[in-house]
Amino acid sequence: MSRFYKLVLAALVCFVLWFSSVRPAFAFDGWLPIPPEDLAMTSYPKAPGAAAIVLFRKVDRDDAGRAPHEFHYERIKILTEEGRKYADVEIPFDRLEVALNMSGLHGRTIHPDGSVVEFDGKVFDKTVVKTRDYQYTARTFTLPDVHAGSIIEYQFNLDLNENLIFSSRWTLSSELYTRDAKFSLKPYPEFGVRWSWPAGLPDGTAPPKIDSLSRAISMETHNIPALPFEEFMSPREVLTMRVEFSYDSSGGLESDPAKFWRAFGKKRNGAFESFIGRRNEVQAELGTLLSPSDSPEAKARKIYTRVQLLRNTSYERGKTEQEVKRNKEKTVKNAGDVLKQGFGDSQQIDWLFVAMARSAGLDAVPLVLAARSRIALNQTLLNSNQLDDDAIRLKLDGKEIYLDPGCKFVPFGVLCWPDTGVGGLALDRDGGSWILTPLPSSSENTITRKADLKLTTEGTLEGVLTVTYGGLEALQLRQGQREADATARTKFAEDLVHEAIPVGVEVSLTNKPEWSSSAPQLTMEYTLRVPGWAAGTGHRALVGLALFGESEKHMFERADRVTNVYFHFNSRKDDDVTLALPLGWKVATTPLPINQDSKAVGYMLKAEGSNGTLHLTRTLRTDLFILDVKNYGALRQFFEVVRTGDEQQAVLQPGS
Repeated sequence: MSRFYKLVLAALVCFVLWFSSVRPAFAFDGWLPIPPEDLAMTSYPKAPGAAAIVLFRKVDRDDAGRAPHEFHYERIKILTEEGRKYADVEIPFDRLEVALNMSGLHGRTIHPDGSVVEFDGKVFDKTVVKTRDYQYTARTFTLPDVHAGSIIEYQFNLDLNENLIFSSRWTLSSELYTRDAKFSLKPYPEFGVRWSWPAGLPDGTAPPKIDSLSRAISMETHNIPALPFEEFMSPREVLTMRVEFSYDSSGGLESDPAKFWRAFGKKRNGAFESFIGRRNEVQAELGTLLSPSDSPEAKARKIYTRVQLLRNTSYERGKTEQEVKRNKEKTVKNAGDVLKQGFGDSQQIDWLFVAMARSAGLDAVPLVLAARSRIALNQTLLNSNQLDDDAIRLKLDGKEIYLDPGCKFVPFGVLCWPDTGVGGLALDRDGGSWILTPLPSSSENTITRKADLKLTTEGTLEGVLTVTYGGLEALQLRQGQREADATARTKFAEDLVHEAIPVGVEVSLTNKPEWSSSAPQLTMEYTLRVPGWAAGTGHRALVGLALFGESEKHMFERADRVTNVYFHFNSRKDDDVTLALPLGWKVATTPLPINQDSKAVGYMLKAEGSNGTLHLTRTLRTDLFILDVKNYGALRQFFEVVRTGDEQQAVLQPGS
C-alpha cells in the first residue's frame, strides 16, 4: 500500500472515530421479554382506576462525547378504553434549545394473546395543549391496533445539541403511574459532576450511585406516582420528580452552600463586569439621550425605553452557524457591541441597562433569579442552574424598583410573572446577597370591562364594550400574540369576549390595540350584540346580572384535587355594565347585593335600577399565590358562591 493511501486510510479512520464520539447512537437491541402476568393484567392495585400504567421505563444518558444523547425505552399497559389515547405518543422538545433529532425509533403493540403488530415509523410534529396554562411542542407518533388489555412499547434515541450538558437530567414523573424504571448517565469526563432531586424521589428509592471505575451514574426506582394535569397547578417542572445534574468546570465540588453560592456569585459578577467593561459607546449614547435637567426617574425611563427598542434575540428562532455567517452577524461581547449592532439577548439587554444607568449616576444592580415557571429555589441544593433568569434592582428616591427590559413588552417597574415573589442573588464583587422580589397585588393586574348597552324589546343587548387589561394581564396577552399577524390578533381579541359571555354573542373589534407596546395597559374596543339575554315570562322579563361570568362557570368544580392550587399572579376583574331599557320599561326587583370579601379572595355583585336603566357591577379578586391542597375545599366553596351569584337575575316590567 502506498504512503498516500495509508494517509487517506488513517484520515478516514480518524474521521470515523471522531464522528462516533460526536454523534454516537444506541443500536436497536430488540425487546425485553414480557411476563405472562403483564399480558393478562386488567388492573393494578397500586394505581386504582388508572386508564393505563407504565410497566417499565429506561433512560440512558451519555454526556461523555462532544454531543450528548439519550436512549429511551418505554412499555405501557392499556387498562381501559380511555387508556387507548396513550397510543398517541408525545415526545416533548424545545426547538430553540435542544434542536432535537430523534432517531432509531421502533415500536409495537402486543395483544393479551401474545400477537404483535409492528409500528410503521411515521412521525409528526405538533403543539400539544393539556390545560389552558400548559402547552408544548412535541414529536408524535401513533402505535397501531391498540385496545384495552394491549401492551405498547417503543424505543428511540435523542441526539441533542453539542455541549448541552448544562441541561442533563432524568425525568421520573409522567402523567401515568410508573411501576419500574432504570436510569443511567455517563458524565462528561473533564468536569466534576453533582446531582440533586429538587422535588424528591419516590418512597423507598435509593439515591443515584456512581461506579468508581466507569464513573457511570445509575439509579433504579419503583412505584412513581402519576402527575396529573390539573387546572391552576404549579408549573409541571416544579412538581416533576427528577434528578438534575450540574457540572463544575473547575473540577472541584464545593460542599458548603455558603461558599458554593459565593463562588457562583463572584463568577457571574465577573462576567457582568467584563461585559460592561469600557463604556465609551455607552457614554456617547447617553450624551444624545439624556438632558442635564432630567430627574433620576426620567433618566431611568429614557434608558429603559432605549434598550427595549433593541432587537431581542432571545425571542427569535435559533440560528445555525451558516445563517449567522450569511447574515454577517458579529458576536456580541460587551455593552458597546449591543449598542453598535442593535441587538442582544435578554441578559445582554439587562446588563446594558445597568451599564447605562450606572454611567448616568443611578444605583442599578444586576440580579440572577430562580424563575418559578420551572424551579422552586432551594439554597441547599448546590445547582447553579436554579438561577437562570436576569433582572435589575434600581434605587430611585430611596425606593427599590425591580425591572427587566430584557423581557419583551414589560412596562417600566414590572417583572415578568415567573420572576415575581422569587429568590435570587443581587450581584457584587463579594459574591452577592440573597434577595426576594416583590409579588404584585391584584390591584396592579386588572381586567376592566365597561359596557354601555341598550336592551331591545326582543331581549337583545346592543352597544359598545371597552376592555382594558393592566399590568401582567396585558403583558401575558402581548407576549402570547407577539408572533401573530393582524388577522390572528383580531380573532384572538374577539375570542376573549366569546369566552367571557355565556351565550351566543356577535362581537367585532373596532380599534387597533397596541400589541407591540410596553405600555402598562392594553385596551380593546368592540361593538357587541348579545341575542336573547333577557327572557320573557308572563308580564315580566328576566335579565342575568353576570354578563361576563362564563370564565368562572366551571372553575374548581371537581370535588377531588391532587396538587396545590397555583396562580401565576394576583389579579382582579371589574365589570361595569349599564343597560338602557326600552321606553316604558322599569326595573321591578333586583337581588340583594353580594359582598363576599376576605384577604385571599373577594366577590362582589350588585344591581341597581333607576330612570329606565339597569346598572350592574361585579368584581372578582384573587390575591392567592399558592394554596395548599388541604384548603382546596374552601376555595371550591367560594367559587360555588360565585357561580350561584352569577346565576341571579333582575326582574323587569315591560311597558304597556
